[in-house]
Amino acid sequence: MSSLPTSTPAAQGVDAAGIQAFLDALESDPRIEPHSLMLLRHGQVVASGWWSPYAPERPQLLYSLSKSFTATAAGFAVAEGLIRLDDPVISYFPEFEADITDPRSRAMLVRHVASMAGGHAEETLDRARALDRDELVRGFLLVPPDREPGTVFAYNQPATYTLGAIVQRVTGQKLTEYLRPRLFEPLGIGEAAWIHDRAGRELGFSGLHATTDAIARLGLLYLRGGVWEGERLLPGSWVAEATRVQIAHETGPEGGWPDWQQGYGFQFWISRHGYRGDGAYGQFCMVLPEQDAVLAITSETEEMQKVVDLVWEHLLPAFGPDPLSGREAADAALADRLRRLALPPAEGGAVTAQSTTVFTPATGTCADQPSLTAVEVGPGGRVTLVDDGERLELGPALGEEGWTVADEPVPVAVSSGRRDAETLVIDVAFLETPHHLLVSCAADDGTFTARWRTRPLHVGPLRRMRAPRGRG
Repeated sequence: MSSLPTSTPAAQGVDAAGIQAFLDALESDPRIEPHSLMLLRHGQVVASGWWSPYAPERPQLLYSLSKSFTATAAGFAVAEGLIRLDDPVISYFPEFEADITDPRSRAMLVRHVASMAGGHAEETLDRARALDRDELVRGFLLVPPDREPGTVFAYNQPATYTLGAIVQRVTGQKLTEYLRPRLFEPLGIGEAAWIHDRAGRELGFSGLHATTDAIARLGLLYLRGGVWEGERLLPGSWVAEATRVQIAHETGPEGGWPDWQQGYGFQFWISRHGYRGDGAYGQFCMVLPEQDAVLAITSETEEMQKVVDLVWEHLLPAFGPDPLSGREAADAALADRLRRLALPPAEGGAVTAQSTTVFTPATGTCADQPSLTAVEVGPGGRVTLVDDGERLELGPALGEEGWTVADEPVPVAVSSGRRDAETLVIDVAFLETPHHLLVSCAADDGTFTARWRTRPLHVGPLRRMRAPRGRG
């Protein structure tokens, strides 16, 4: 994989002080844990950094940022004449013809599912799964739309799933297989893997794992109107349609998230400035055409509007029209800071043990991860979790000395510390997701409690908290 070209902020007209202020704001807000960022201006990487133990080569679960990749696959399929936006969705699933009798469902077009405008007034995922657990497209089409398709916006996972299912049906390939020669290889995107459902399809609406660099490259492709290194990959007409308002939102609640009220394109949100793809807990691909800039971020936060607000507050004013002179020291200080980014490990000092202690669940306190049945802490602070009947040996937790990183059986970073004389706290960061599992072990009664700092949206045993391997 070739590296993107790099430059200093000043050479591209970006004030390093604005980037420093943005980093300060991210790191000082206890509600935000940043994991990575890449900032591009005029096609050059002017700032990039990963908060250790996160690293550039590691794929991340993008959650709903996956939708923008699904839209890109649909754009290729439209360009190749495999899909037409004004075809009825049902025409791609003739086996459901007799089942789908609601006239609004039958009138739903491909462009409607691409723009979250199928006519439903709210999310349909639970209802669609209840109607057909094995075939989500059928379940979705069985949920009667509340209004005429194309007249109302509702953020709706099965709409994107259906768009991705159409692509997979007409191409005969998984989304990753179809995108590999058309997007991933031309852009220099390396490892990418997508979670499958029980029907064998890649989800489309979530579940893609890719690097921060891949996010930045997708944003740059759209910023350049579908052209990459002088070669047109996506039609400019698709890029224009995908990134303009296809369906307006009804007015949101007072004090709501303004950057989620600006309208929706084809699996891209329109922002107060530019447009973006984003995913739960702070995964962003922000494209700023007026500034000729792209910002890719991965993080763990429930305050996504706050992250966007900080971009507008600190980064937007940092973009100037011309190169800046005399800023070598500021650029060097920023580069040094970006090289040293790190998350603090668990507090309380390093943990040692002479023998292995087995902790069992405290009664009624492990609902966050009920399949976790034992925690073992051995010599050197070595941690083993017993989850879903499987032993996950995660390595030693070094407390104040830093994080211990293990790639198998699941990619994690582990640290631990003493909350008090009787309580050991273990922080397990699942490095290919945004999530931390916090485990507290009580020495006095030999029990543990476990809670997710942010709850994973794809539930299951801990061994699945990673990018799928050997797929796509």
